[in-house]
Amino acid sequence: MIIIQDKGQQEGKHEEKNQYWNEHGIEILNAPLPVGDYILGNNQVMDVIFRKDKRGVSVKKMDFLGTYDVTVDTKKDIQELIGNVCGKQHARFRDECILAKNNNIKLYILIQNLDGVTCIDDLKFWENPRRKIMKNSAEIIGTWKNGKPKYKRVPKYPSATNGETLMKACKTMQEKYGVKFVFCHNSEQGYMVLNLLGMEG
Repeated sequence: MIIIQDKGQQEGKHEEKNQYWNEHGIEILNAPLPVGDYILGNNQVMDVIFRKDKRGVSVKKMDFLGTYDVTVDTKKDIQELIGNVCGKQHARFRDECILAKNNNIKLYILIQNLDGVTCIDDLKFWENPRRKIMKNSAEIIGTWKNGKPKYKRVPKYPSATNGETLMKACKTMQEKYGVKFVFCHNSEQGYMVLNLLGMEG
């Protein structure tokens, strides 16, 4: 069995998954993918790679459109998810969801985490740690014993996205684009990618 991994995946940050797949006899090939981080190396996908290689031409990501119908995009944690759904990366992420929908590709977003989030509804109770980070304000509220000014403490990131807002945004994207958000513990990601791609994990 072969999995194609997007060429854009950062080296050294996916060793746990790769070790799991290696132990299960799954070969990993790198190629640029139009949507997602992982797809199955099915006959159509491998035919594209073989034909391009035979001609001595590099595979381009759009060459794979029409060759697969399921892909998994992985997120290292919930903060990365926030950046994609509610932050500066939203436009790029939305465009990827639209590309998947327009090409009848089922896009799974797999978010690994150590926060105990196992499904999209769990996000409602998730507390963003950035909302607890404090800093000194300009307002002096007294002095310390050494005579130095004592400043009022205020949240450093008062507008950091909370769990309920993130949950609602993810549900909206699911309804609008057909993307599916899935959550797992860090240690389960290798198995979950195989499972979502329809392989035995």
